[in-house]
Amino acid sequence: MSNPQSQKQFASGAVQDGPQAFHAPYLPGFVMALFFIFGGITSLNDVIIPKLKELFTLNYTQAMLVQFCFFTAYAVIGIPGARIVKKVGYMRGAVIGLLTMMLGCLLFIPASISARYELFLFALFVLASGVVIVQVVSNPLISMLGPERTAHSRLTFAQAFNSLGTTLFPYFGSILILGGLASVSASQLSGDELRAYRVAETEAIVVGYSSLAIAITVVALVVWRFRNAVTTEKHEDGSFFAGLDLLKRPRFGFGAACIFLYVGAEVAIGSLIVNYLTQQHTLGVDEVSAGKLVGLYWGGAMIGRFAGSLLLRIASPGKLLALFAFGAILLLACSSLSTGKLAGYSLLAIGLMNSIMFPTIFTLASEGLGSRAADGSGIINVAIFGGAVIPLLTGALADLSGSLSIALALPAVCYVIIAYFGWFSRRPHDASA
Repeated sequence: MSNPQSQKQFASGAVQDGPQAFHAPYLPGFVMALFFIFGGITSLNDVIIPKLKELFTLNYTQAMLVQFCFFTAYAVIGIPGARIVKKVGYMRGAVIGLLTMMLGCLLFIPASISARYELFLFALFVLASGVVIVQVVSNPLISMLGPERTAHSRLTFAQAFNSLGTTLFPYFGSILILGGLASVSASQLSGDELRAYRVAETEAIVVGYSSLAIAITVVALVVWRFRNAVTTEKHEDGSFFAGLDLLKRPRFGFGAACIFLYVGAEVAIGSLIVNYLTQQHTLGVDEVSAGKLVGLYWGGAMIGRFAGSLLLRIASPGKLLALFAFGAILLLACSSLSTGKLAGYSLLAIGLMNSIMFPTIFTLASEGLGSRAADGSGIINVAIFGGAVIPLLTGALADLSGSLSIALALPAVCYVIIAYFGWFSRRPHDASA
């Protein structure tokens, strides 16, 4: 077990424990708002994928490049983002991240005008780069808002606001973006007609993301005004890749790997929901209706996180993680082997099982990092690159097998490994692990 002094320096190296590290009582609400914003923006990919898949006549592998480019930003920006935050501080780092997100949103304008798929992918990469920096800031800040023993519960509660964003954004995004799908198909057009069709059909995407750019800019200005809110902030110096040595710690290294697998599985499932539910052997609904149901997947995560924040105060985080991962495996098997409403709604129910996974894996892996929390957060954000790899492989498996049900076997394997990590980390943290 870590000594009392290291507990006081938990997460970002704050000298004082809990809210005393700040002179702004609104800060917890600010952090919750950040979770809401980047969660909602990330979930919009689930709505954009079927839209772009139709407009550019893509197969599943090509369509999953949306998630690949978005989550590749975590691998590219994770460590540099941590360095930026260590250099300028948490609040200024949040401003940099928010302004980068704003730029990414505005890049959808030239992408639409040119009607080129690769420019949409670039815009998503820039947007995700800002999300990464904001996330590097958010996770340690939550840990600083109270004692170490309740960090699991606190981060799970904050992730519930992340899920609130992922629940609301797809619902309204499906109305705005998928609702614009025309009766004509891109596969029926060519030349100038095809380009004009793509420009017209992506206008809804431009409107949505331009509105987000305005909102994000306002938030960035507010954060800048309170840029000195964190009164005791200290980070450990080191080389650019200093945080990589943390991977030698079995608990942290295994946890980072599980973040890779968890995000990959969660994103892969979310990305396929619209196409999965429009199949005749499942719900057989139209794209807009399926898009609205994406909110149930993320809504389950939101409900589970609010409930999980209480459960984690009384139950072993490791054992609870193993239990929820096992539940996800059972629901995937049920969905893959059944038809109709059972197949559709059992897939959506996996969101409930996902609820506690990210915050629990994060805190189990990060226990005892002390002033190296920013390094640890940067490495874990790199591990979120799983959201690029696993969905792409799942899409490729769907193309090869011709079945989305068979493709769900890959996320199931991810949950098996996560369940083992939960059992592996069920015991209290050992400073040597």
